[in-house]
Amino acid sequence: MREEKKATRQSYGETLVELGKEKTEVVVLDADLAGATKTDLFAKAFPERFFDMGIAEANMLGTAAGLATCGKIPYASTFAVFAAGRAYDQIRNSICYPKLNVKICATHAGITVGEDGATHQMLEDLSLMRTLPNMTVISPSDDTQTKWLIREISKIDGPVYVRLARLATPIIYKENEKFEIGKAVQIGEGTDGTIFATGVTVAEAIKAQETLKTQGINIRVVDIHTIKPIDKEMIVRCAKETKKLVSIEDHSIIGGLGTAISEVLIEQCPVKLEKMGIPDVFGKSGKAEMLMDYFGLTAKEIMKKFMTK
Repeated sequence: MREEKKATRQSYGETLVELGKEKTEVVVLDADLAGATKTDLFAKAFPERFFDMGIAEANMLGTAAGLATCGKIPYASTFAVFAAGRAYDQIRNSICYPKLNVKICATHAGITVGEDGATHQMLEDLSLMRTLPNMTVISPSDDTQTKWLIREISKIDGPVYVRLARLATPIIYKENEKFEIGKAVQIGEGTDGTIFATGVTVAEAIKAQETLKTQGINIRVVDIHTIKPIDKEMIVRCAKETKKLVSIEDHSIIGGLGTAISEVLIEQCPVKLEKMGIPDVFGKSGKAEMLMDYFGLTAKEIMKKFMTK
């Protein structure tokens, strides 16, 4: 893991421009937040293929659905709280029900939105999106994975929800790293435990892994970038090969990564899973790092899970 940091929303914006050069059918829509979502980079490169829909998220996704029926590949962006929350009806009935080829790339997800406060900290989007039939749900962990992902989803014929962060996070993977949608990435071979992580929490999990190793505790980190379809084979294998299972996510512990893993375990390998995430509460206003610490989404708190019997 490198010291260099980069926000996945920035990686998204940069990759859109490259993808736009390769595929003329790619169009981008935004809801008056292009500077924050980084779709403004695409707007500058391809102004005729960029549509700012104003503060009208439901209309934006309805329009994206219409464009998809005309053979376009629409990438629609706004903050996660508006994409998954305000426009849920349009996603459900206008995009997922007819299985249209719309890519919903939602930025500023989770508590790391920070000072924007509880109203803008979307902690329920994974839960909402993964219950929708036909929807693929992905939460990339770094710059490399995001760049691969934005290109890869253009090859999928159907709805995709991508969860992106505001916070700059460490770059974990090498530029030539190979990924596959629906297949988690295992980092390390430890048998003392497994920490399942997604998005911004993967870097914290790796930090914990490195420190625990110096104390003779060897755990594996599993980056579950695809929440749906989830990698059942990886989950079951880790349950059988390691002594303790923990999940961590910048999302509510209800309905998100931990719940998705639990559903697999209860059916295929019933063992205990400890879930780390946001409890059944709304977020708070504060700097992203402070909130990660407040809600216990840090390497220090992960280490505690594996240092106690």
